Amino acid sequence: MARYCFWGFQVEIEERITKEWYARAEMWDCDCGDCRNFLEIAKEGRLPVPVMETLSDLGIPPEKATYVCNLYSDGEGFHYQFSYRIAGHILNEGRIGTVSQAWGAMDCGHEVYPYGAPDFPLPHFDLEFYVVLPWVLEEPSGGR
Repeated sequence: MARYCFWGFQVEIEERITKEWYARAEMWDCDCGDCRNFLEIAKEGRLPVPVMETLSDLGIPPEKATYVCNLYSDGEGFHYQFSYRIAGHILNEGRIGTVSQAWGAMDCGHEVYPYGAPDFPLPHFDLEFYVVLPWVLEEPSGGR
């Protein structure tokens, strides 16, 4: 296992298992406007640089999130939560809460709705990101 530190979270990752799962995984497949908006941004590589770098280091395509949700929108933009499942362990679990950064926030934990990863091997955890994104689709946002 390889050791990483993500914004204070100490983790051990089974890199080979994680990369192999994502090589077989499908892209996030919800077709609602909010998810399609996220996917467009992810496919274009327009997520915040620290998110893109972390995913790249782990060999995870950004459009293969295992959970995506537009939590709400306001004058800043569209507040998304999105996750990526990782094979491994959180070594300091429960000692750090959500970590805020200039680009958004992140957490390591266990997403209770892993719609995109029901077959992910154990043990695992989730990298969860909280980011404000723009609306990039030509269609309206659906009144959010």
